[in-house]
Amino acid sequence: MLDKKALDVLVLHVAPLTSVADYLVLGSAESDRQTRAIADHIDGLVSGKGERPLSIEGTTSGQWVLLDFGDVVAHIFRQDTRAHYALERLWRDAKAVPVTEEPARPAAPKTKRRTAATPKPRARKRG
Repeated sequence: MLDKKALDVLVLHVAPLTSVADYLVLGSAESDRQTRAIADHIDGLVSGKGERPLSIEGTTSGQWVLLDFGDVVAHIFRQDTRAHYALERLWRDAKAVPVTEEPARPAAPKTKRRTAATPKPRARKRG
């Protein structure tokens, strides 16, 4: 969510309170377009790791998009919609998980390092 400038990102550990999911991730956007962009970004990142969402709801209106990945359910709200539904109040008994403010960056591609045991390739002699 942070990669697409979501606001007030909150992760709640709800496993002790419900069997629906282990974690809820809440984030706000400033427009319908940003809400959909955040949802598309999350879907792309997770799908790229071989996981598909069980369900995606709300992309048509863009006011509240829900992505259900089973153990994790992400809610992306437009700010006014989030204030109206106040899921934080509904799940106030859930433990908040700290979120770093820095967006996740993909890991740099691994390159093979030459070690002392790996000889340097030699140029072929032409003759």
